[in-house]
Amino acid sequence: MPSKKKTKERAVVVYTDKRGVFFGYTDEPFNREQMTLKRCRMCVYWDKNGVLGLAANGPGPKCRVTPAVLEQVLVDIHGETLCTPEAIKAWEKQPWG
Repeated sequence: MPSKKKTKERAVVVYTDKRGVFFGYTDEPFNREQMTLKRCRMCVYWDKNGVLGLAANGPGPKCRVTPAVLEQVLVDIHGETLCTPEAIKAWEKQPWG
């Protein structure tokens, strides 16, 4: 079973095995089984820049993003990508198209 040791909080885009794409903050080490995101948003539609573009640039005007929830537990994690400072600003800017 993976360690539950906490690390420094980081802003990430997480994608699940069921094709869910989420942005939020975590202080947990990467764990494919389960992860908790704080101030979590789900991107239900993204533009031609793709999932990695969401971590590099943040959501654009054509993206569709949900409001943030305080905390969300995700399961069956496929991957995690660290967000750039520019992407974090775009995710926090809201609203989107």
